[in-house]
Amino acid sequence: MMKEECKALLDALSKVTACYRHMVLTIGGTSDSQNLREELKKTRQKAQELAVANRNKLTAVLKDKTVSKEDKAEFERLWVIFSTCLEILEIDMRRALELGHEFPLNVPKKHLIQTGMSGGTSGVAARAMSVQNMKYEAEHNIDVVDLKDLENEINQVGEMMYEMEMKVNVPQWTVEAKQDPGAELKSTISVGASSIGMISVEENKSFCDISKVLAGIIFSAVLIIAIVLAVCVVKLS
Repeated sequence: MMKEECKALLDALSKVTACYRHMVLTIGGTSDSQNLREELKKTRQKAQELAVANRNKLTAVLKDKTVSKEDKAEFERLWVIFSTCLEILEIDMRRALELGHEFPLNVPKKHLIQTGMSGGTSGVAARAMSVQNMKYEAEHNIDVVDLKDLENEINQVGEMMYEMEMKVNVPQWTVEAKQDPGAELKSTISVGASSIGMISVEENKSFCDISKVLAGIIFSAVLIIAIVLAVCVVKLS
């Protein structure tokens, strides 16, 4: 039971962290807005809550001497994955801090990054937060106030990682992977014990299928145009 709970929490943390990275990459772009900054704040706070829950459960289990050797090896593997997620979260939080300073919303003359992306990010954040609609009660200077909070939260995550190393010593090179690299990305099995922060795999799959169809149509159109141009050149010559 404890193993399933740890896996469910870790799965949720992984998906919320991935969602956060997706939104961080839109800072300074055409999708940037006050709503995005609030989404970023709520998503990273949810990630930190999940990180604390993961740390508490895994620390308690790994310090329990009654756990069998096989179970301990599995929990150590989960611990390494958890540590990696936490490192990625810290990196993205630092990136968000840098981009937030570079592209403040309260400076209208500041040029934004022209990424070519447009539209809102509420859908992604809503799935990560397990809510239907996100309501915003942000202040006008949310980016200025939030950057100060973000600095403090980055320090808190760093302190958490340091405390983890002091309490549980699990060298990453001593943990053996149970699957080949990338095998987990191909899996469609979803842990149903916790729905917090989970993004539907089927939605991602259908999105990928649509992308493949569009890519095929575009490629076919380009190919037909190339053939027509070639025939015209031959006739004119």
